[in-house]
Amino acid sequence: MTPGSNIPLSAARVAVDVSAPVRLDVSGLLLTDQGKVRSDDDFIFYNQPSGPGVTYRSGGGTAPDAITVDTAAVPADIERIVVTASPDAAGQTFQGIEPTATIRDAATGAVLATFTPPRLGAETALVVVEVYRRGGAWKARAVGQGYANGLAGIATDFGVTVEEPPAAPPAPQPQPPAAQPASSTAPPERSRAGATPAPAPAAPPVAPPASGKINLDKGRVNLQKNQTVSLVKGGRPLLSQVKMGLGWEPAYRGKDIDLDASVIAYGPQRNHLDSCYFGKLTILGGAIRHSGDNLTGEGAGDDEVITVDLGRLPADATGLVFTVNSFSGQKFTQVAKAYCRLLDAATGEELVRFDLTSAEPQTGVMMCKLIRQFSGEWEMTAMGSFVKARTVRDMVRPSAAAL
Repeated sequence: MTPGSNIPLSAARVAVDVSAPVRLDVSGLLLTDQGKVRSDDDFIFYNQPSGPGVTYRSGGGTAPDAITVDTAAVPADIERIVVTASPDAAGQTFQGIEPTATIRDAATGAVLATFTPPRLGAETALVVVEVYRRGGAWKARAVGQGYANGLAGIATDFGVTVEEPPAAPPAPQPQPPAAQPASSTAPPERSRAGATPAPAPAAPPVAPPASGKINLDKGRVNLQKNQTVSLVKGGRPLLSQVKMGLGWEPAYRGKDIDLDASVIAYGPQRNHLDSCYFGKLTILGGAIRHSGDNLTGEGAGDDEVITVDLGRLPADATGLVFTVNSFSGQKFTQVAKAYCRLLDAATGEELVRFDLTSAEPQTGVMMCKLIRQFSGEWEMTAMGSFVKARTVRDMVRPSAAAL
């Protein structure tokens, strides 16, 4: 599965186990249609291993922990069960130890689906998958939403209050007070031995790490390679028309360079839906449009522009990869000042920018990708990954692998 994709569940009882190269704490939260737990009883983890229709099973350190959902026993006012994971070692992030969730028929053990969230970084906890009710039927969705403040961050986000020990004496540099979560009360995070570690102090706002996620609330965002921005502003997902401008210049006053920009659309299983480029200027019913070919790269401003109507994209379009390739065979070491930038199509305001700061002697580059999240919002990730590809057709397979 890929982020945002879903499958119908063919079994009434399903088990979701989450494995990684390190030991994980896995938990489940039962959520109403308001996205909140009803009480402490809806937070299922190793210190509270059973709840209405949901149970926790420990792997004992030799097998993955698992959350089992008996859909027939889930209360009627519960809309979804989210399965979360965090490294057992305090403060450890998921960078380099991406977990894999395996959804199984709990009765037979048959594998129904697997999901590995891609390219994690500073996250110390994840909502990995969710089991949810839709139109009287049950489905499972790949999520991969990360939190930098551990299981406590997930718990408070879904309405659980994590009790904390008394505050330590004030430090020389005072920290801003932690936000007060609302709703019910649940046990604090504990180690396997049951001890309650002191929570990490709330960190002051800082520039995000290269792999962290931010949104548009503070204005234009300059991305670094592999950094992600959520296309949310003022708490609302951006679902209007946007433009992806792509530009480049010949390096060192070299000769004109003919590059081609394109966008490749994929479905939930990384299946290729269509490609928009100079030879096919409109795809997906007009939801994506290309400005046409630029043969030289000369002049200031965007060389080629691709307009995407996020609100009109079909539901099965869950991933867009924006690429640039050199049909003439010129390498990107002959290119200077290559960039991509996302603009509000209505106002022309630049929302996100990524400048390509390195080059490789290749003929294609994946500049960035837009991924539709399970919540319906879109996220843009800077890529800057070079491949041997002279045409958009050559870019389809490596771009699918990079989703």
